[in-house]
Amino acid sequence: MASSETNPALNGDTPKGFAYAFAAYGLWGFMPIYLKMLSHLSPFEVLAHRVVWSLPLAAVVLLVTRRIGDLKAAVHSGKTMAMALVTACLITVNWCTYVYAVGSGHAIEAALGYFINPLFSIMLGAILLKERMTNAQKAAISLAFVAVGILTWDAGRLPWISLTLSISWGFYALFRKTLPVGPNQGFFLEVAILTVFALPYIVWLEVHGVGHLTNGTESDSWLLASAGLFTAIPLMIYANAAKLLRLSTIGIMQYMTPTFVFLIAIFVFHEPMNPVKLFAFVLIWSALALYSVSMLRNYRAR
Repeated sequence: MASSETNPALNGDTPKGFAYAFAAYGLWGFMPIYLKMLSHLSPFEVLAHRVVWSLPLAAVVLLVTRRIGDLKAAVHSGKTMAMALVTACLITVNWCTYVYAVGSGHAIEAALGYFINPLFSIMLGAILLKERMTNAQKAAISLAFVAVGILTWDAGRLPWISLTLSISWGFYALFRKTLPVGPNQGFFLEVAILTVFALPYIVWLEVHGVGHLTNGTESDSWLLASAGLFTAIPLMIYANAAKLLRLSTIGIMQYMTPTFVFLIAIFVFHEPMNPVKLFAFVLIWSALALYSVSMLRNYRAR
């Protein structure tokens, strides 16, 4: 029998999957505090360090779990490497957008993106995985569209940060779930691919005296060197959860992260919240409540 690490749980949930998801989303919820301390740096520099410092940690995990040999087949599979490249590109877009959002004072918009994401995951599940939507879920998605429309009207532009985070993470979750390797091997492949670009960029910054690893303050150096821990640990935990939970379940549990981010943005970062924006959030929360009730009813029926 194949192990659960290489056999995605496409049609069911497991207790271990729930535990992994709770841990990952909780850690991500407090990520803005770490990123805010690096807000004076370029998002690209922060992203590059997140990638490079994650690689050795991912390698250690594979060595400890004795999964390093699994990479041989993956590396020699053009299909697997192509899918890993796709997920690497998606996570790059997501990470860079998130770092920019927190550093530029748009953590509330980032929180909105991750509130929308569960509803976007429902759409992906229905369209691509043929997961059936209830009327309540359809109504929830409609409310989300209305909320985005209100925010667009209020700001005079599309909430591009929110939409970019939601779409990139939704597709990442989908492709990551179907990547034909174990979650830890897949993460290693992703950061290995990205390191090819990130490491030369870091070297270039340091050589030209504009990098902050050796040319910045001691605090900058330690924060950048810790990027691997802040990045790899929750993402690898999440990757294990994605293999053991349905896409719709992953979406509903993601409420934890944007809730923490929203509260931190309001009470720690003191970002402004006008009545129109608050009304849009109320619509999103109502949509999530509709979906949650629908999910619970379906679960009890089964």
